[in-house]
Amino acid sequence: MITVTGATGNIGRTLVDLLAEAGEEVVAVSRNPQDRRNPRSPGDYGDPGHPRQTSSGVTGVRWAEAHVGDAASMREPLTGARALFIVLGGELNAFGEHPELLLRAAADAGVERVVLVSSQVSATRPEAPSHARLREYEAAVRASGLDFTILRPGGFASNAFAWAETIRTKRTVFAPFADVALPVVDPADIAAVAARALREDGHGGRVYELTGPEPISPRQQTAVISAALGEEVTLVELPREEAHAAMSRFVPEEAVTGTLDVLGAPLPAELRVSPDVESVLGRPAGAFGGWVGRNLPAFR
Repeated sequence: MITVTGATGNIGRTLVDLLAEAGEEVVAVSRNPQDRRNPRSPGDYGDPGHPRQTSSGVTGVRWAEAHVGDAASMREPLTGARALFIVLGGELNAFGEHPELLLRAAADAGVERVVLVSSQVSATRPEAPSHARLREYEAAVRASGLDFTILRPGGFASNAFAWAETIRTKRTVFAPFADVALPVVDPADIAAVAARALREDGHGGRVYELTGPEPISPRQQTAVISAALGEEVTLVELPREEAHAAMSRFVPEEAVTGTLDVLGAPLPAELRVSPDVESVLGRPAGAFGGWVGRNLPAFR
């Protein structure tokens, strides 16, 4: 059995399906039952505690309401699991109980293998306050005594969802640093690498940096979305101050500053295209256009 946290997120939705379709028994952990609908399928994930059918018709997923930041709530979803997928979200990127508690609960339950989603920034900017929490989780995973794999993705292609409303209503993207290109990664590739690391031997102790196949700027991303829609979409470049104010409504201050630092002044290591997706999956990383094609209804 494999326990997947963040099961309603951009990575988790795909990972749950990949594991179930490979014949694994999956416990999908979510704090938000209302978010269980899969946007790639008209079906519903089902009720807590009951198996569901994946988008390809494979059964084997049981839902559990729990919180990765509350080790006590995770004990039942971990019971009987041999592997655990950990991804943080929301406030957990800034504060919460010590990650050692979750890892101890996992070990007590018999978990042998852990896959953690961290961030490229944990390596490229090791002193950045915005990613201190992820570094804390990395350290706890390493010290847990469990077989572990750490995934360090760069920026997500799915961050373009932030533009969806203004694209739908105004055919306009508002974004800072319009011509700074970064190799954003398709969350489906992160899920595919995670599935391999959770199910296969040979990934223990490895750290994988996950990027897309080429750098692409917000202006270029806008052009890809425009072409997919068959309609003109305009990009309006925001000054850093305006972008900071907009992000601060939803994101902790340190995270806003850290994110804008990467977007506006990436380091050479953050511009590099990593070979790790291809080395693990045996195929090239997915391009931004592929992600747009699968998610085009969000922008119509």
